[in-house]
Amino acid sequence: MMTGNFPMDILAKRETPFYYYDRQVLEDTLWEVNIQSARWSKAQVHYAVKACAAPEVLQMIADAGLGADCVSGGEIKAAIEAGIAADKIVFAGVAKADWEIEYALEQGIFCFNVESQAEVEVIDQLAEHMHTKAHICLRINPNIDAHTHAKITTGMKENKFGIQLCDLEEAVEDVVKNRPNIVLEGLHFHIGSQITDMKVFEALCKCINEVVVRAERIVPMHHINVGGGLGILYEHPNHFPIPDLAGYFATYKEHLVMRENQCVHFELGRAIVAQCGSLITRVLYVKHGVEKQFAIVDAGMTDLIRPALYGAFHRVENISNPNADEQTYDIVGPICESSDVFVEGYKCATVKRGDILAIRSAGAYGEVMASQYNLRRLPGHLMG
Repeated sequence: MMTGNFPMDILAKRETPFYYYDRQVLEDTLWEVNIQSARWSKAQVHYAVKACAAPEVLQMIADAGLGADCVSGGEIKAAIEAGIAADKIVFAGVAKADWEIEYALEQGIFCFNVESQAEVEVIDQLAEHMHTKAHICLRINPNIDAHTHAKITTGMKENKFGIQLCDLEEAVEDVVKNRPNIVLEGLHFHIGSQITDMKVFEALCKCINEVVVRAERIVPMHHINVGGGLGILYEHPNHFPIPDLAGYFATYKEHLVMRENQCVHFELGRAIVAQCGSLITRVLYVKHGVEKQFAIVDAGMTDLIRPALYGAFHRVENISNPNADEQTYDIVGPICESSDVFVEGYKCATVKRGDILAIRSAGAYGEVMASQYNLRRLPGHLMG
């Protein structure tokens, strides 16, 4: 079985579980992001901090010149501390607290991606109180099915995110006519996550083109933010360590109509960091049942919740004995929940107590979603 490149002499000495981030994979991915986004004369990629906020990861992203897509005041603070310029930060989220809005205004972020007309009113009031201007993009809900998991779809009309298409003109006119403390920079869209079918992005482009025409009957749109959503191949992290960034950016270049001097913005998270991260865990016990056997490891749903939460698949590799004959296991964790299962009926190299396993493609929505349920310690991380 082919496995990733892991420094076993280093990993074996460290207490498990923990996250391991492969610096080279991340560097290669960031290089590809910059090469492909250079198709535009005016473009900015904002890394979605919610995917992974490890300081070393954020530092590399800052060094690569990317901005940040944040959904909390804490993420804005982490991005700035990592060296990401405030004027490259966008702030999204349906429930921005007053203190978060005030903090973002104090830091001088590029803009707020505003999710509702009620939020517009609050931002206008807070900006007035602070004697400043708030720059915003209106997040428009395009009612496009991303054909992905229901829990990570965000662009349908019944989602909590964004302003409905039917309210577009009303929302734009309200900002232009009634909100003196707000500068409308443009429009924002985001339809979901883990999208691998480029036809979905084509459909989004068609919708954006139509929406921009409608909005510009009222006022020019200088910035078009298409969101993110590009998926990865969880089944093949070794063969495809970098997602289809070329196809992703080419789709927008071909189908998105941009005016002269307009800037296009992208918000990629999973596509940048997922494949560089693995959850490293040790086998505690091998338990033989009547019809199956269990590999019981020291990592659990508290360390990586995606399989329990979404039924998500992650490849698992025995990096202690990768060339051993394969056997079939349910790979499970120690948490007192029946859903604490990483994979069922999974073939991998034969495991024994003490073997180190790597749960792959865990760089996105892994460490950042860890909890201390059962009063467990947080997993921590290592970059190598």
